[in-house]
Amino acid sequence: MQSTMTDTPTKHDRRMLPNTRNAVTHKFSVGGHEGYLTIGLYDDGSPGEVFIKMAKEGSTIKGMVQAYCRALSLALQYGLPVEEAVTRFKGMRFEPMGHTSNPEIPEATSLVDYVARYLDIHYANKR
Repeated sequence: MQSTMTDTPTKHDRRMLPNTRNAVTHKFSVGGHEGYLTIGLYDDGSPGEVFIKMAKEGSTIKGMVQAYCRALSLALQYGLPVEEAVTRFKGMRFEPMGHTSNPEIPEATSLVDYVARYLDIHYANKR
């Protein structure tokens, strides 16, 4: 049986955001941990970057959140569909978790899960 996969990776061009762009900033709380989620948007309204600023967290969680946001932002810029990001990150379970301040997302199993659910509600399948 012949495989349809190749050993040569495909090259994708990075879709850069405009220098001046619209963004949405959303205040949230997950399990009593407050933060701000900022999503930078392309001109078509699709997300191209994600930032999370935690209010009072130690350097380890801040660093991990920053690394996650950088990786997710680059993935979106290189063509990862929002729906695929949601599928991969929704339901990840680790602290902090619990009740949220968002009635659309009453519970989250992690900060990553919260971001995935927010992206799902506001940006998935919108094209």
